[in-house]
Amino acid sequence: MSERRRIIRFAIVGLGVAGYYMLAFLGLLRVFHSPWIANALAFGSAILIQYIGQTVWTFGQALVVPAQFGRFLCMVGIGLLVSAAITGLAGPRFGLSEAASAAVVVVVLPVINFAFLRLWVYKPQNST
Repeated sequence: MSERRRIIRFAIVGLGVAGYYMLAFLGLLRVFHSPWIANALAFGSAILIQYIGQTVWTFGQALVVPAQFGRFLCMVGIGLLVSAAITGLAGPRFGLSEAASAAVVVVVLPVINFAFLRLWVYKPQNST
């Protein structure tokens, strides 16, 4: 598969998961009346959907590979730290509004995630 096609698929999965998260969060909020519970369920399920979509469709890899899923979860954790650093540290330090800081995250995080997915999460691991 060409790299351009892979990037397009990556973007489609990412946008789809973002839309799913928003709808799931709002729906679960109506059911549970708790943003904490709604977010936890929507976010957790969105991570699983993202893993399935990126693994099978974008990168054409086997789905049930525990080490690969572990690397994926590490990538998600790193993304959380990066987004927190941008919105909580860098944005305020450089005088960015909260919306501008969030916009930086929306631009930077997909680039970082794609690099992690391409170079680490789905890179074949040597067995020696």
